[in-house]
Amino acid sequence: MILHGARLGLSILGVLAAMAVRVAAQDVAGDWQGTLKGPGVELRVVVHLTRGASGLTGTLDSPDQAASGIALAAAALTGNTLTFSVPAVNGSYTGTLTPQGSIDGSWSQGGQALPLALTRVTNVASLSPRRPQTPAPPYPYGEEDVSYTSAPGVRLAATLTLPAGAGPFPAVVLITGSGPQDRDETLLGHKPFKVLADHLTRQGIAVLRADDRGSGSSTGTFATATSMDFAADAEAGLTYLANRKEINPGKLGLVGHSEGGVVAPIVAARNRAVAFIVLLAGSGVPGDEVLLAQQALIATANGAPPELVQRASAAMREVFAAIKTEKDDTALAAALRQRLAALIPAAQVDAQVQTLLSPWYRYFLTYDPRPTLRAVRCPVLALTGEKDLQVPATANLAAIKAALDEGGNTRSQVEELPGLNHLFQHATTGSPAEYARIEETVATEVLEKVSGWILKQ
Repeated sequence: MILHGARLGLSILGVLAAMAVRVAAQDVAGDWQGTLKGPGVELRVVVHLTRGASGLTGTLDSPDQAASGIALAAAALTGNTLTFSVPAVNGSYTGTLTPQGSIDGSWSQGGQALPLALTRVTNVASLSPRRPQTPAPPYPYGEEDVSYTSAPGVRLAATLTLPAGAGPFPAVVLITGSGPQDRDETLLGHKPFKVLADHLTRQGIAVLRADDRGSGSSTGTFATATSMDFAADAEAGLTYLANRKEINPGKLGLVGHSEGGVVAPIVAARNRAVAFIVLLAGSGVPGDEVLLAQQALIATANGAPPELVQRASAAMREVFAAIKTEKDDTALAAALRQRLAALIPAAQVDAQVQTLLSPWYRYFLTYDPRPTLRAVRCPVLALTGEKDLQVPATANLAAIKAALDEGGNTRSQVEELPGLNHLFQHATTGSPAEYARIEETVATEVLEKVSGWILKQ
């Protein structure tokens, strides 16, 4: 690809093409945009290049992730080849200027290479995604930056929103999904927890939302944490709320999304101070079943042929079986490398093995939420979108309901919501590739259902 245009010959067309490339090369400074298309996701990229006395410098924006100003390093134009790296994300780019004035190239990150064509953009502001639900001040309620200790070395930075008035108010702790999340659960420019907290607080419910340990302004180490550690963090949030004079300690609840919907029952089953829990896209079956279904559904939605999906699922079952049975990390790493070598490019194997060996992955893969759900005595609201491909509604809601019933919990409400995806957006296919393109952050009917149910408890 980078040899494009290197042997143009002496034809008139070749001379014209060479002239066009030289013009483009002289004019490389400016703003460029493109779209990275990977498995299950599409992300827009904006590159800003500036030519100064010391050569090319620049920054990179990811509008769909609400990230901007990420510094480029080693930016250079050699002939008609543009190269730069992005140390903050361990990524790099190589592209070739074309006679048409665009750049054909490849983005490399984490051992994976994806095509990335760049074209000039004149109105960068127009690329910012519309997120009309994201609240902005002034708010009709109070907002405080607070912090509290969970485990040794773990101090959680959080935002507490308090309804107008004297209180004491009912209150909830929001629990994020998997991966290092900030207090707003920011994803692709969306801020679901900020939207949810704003709605609940306007309805008279205080809300505490924290950066995950080791993320944002919170201390601690995220990489070694499991769902049980996140349960301790949520419990620390409850303790903090119970000691605030504005909060009614008899009306404390938990609202968990995705993995947070697994964490909330862990806390509720052991802490009787929990008056109610809301599970948003929480799972009800063991982690390996969730991940296998997730991978198959997303691959199918993205157009993978059935036979390929079946082969990949069979291979991942072998990988998961090895993780569940082999306790020695060294032996497991060797076994995983052997299995993964036939599935993914060699450059990606080490990074994937490291992920599979992480404490979180090994714990989540084997954790069965059903025994814990049977021990939950407080009221439970469990909601999942019909088009959720990450935590499929039918199997997980049925398992949640069955476990609650078996435990004698008669105060539960389990509901599948039509047309909604894992983020509770109105969606077409439910694929994660749609998340960034949808302007809606959280469907209004979900916000109203959650606040209405909480106020009845």
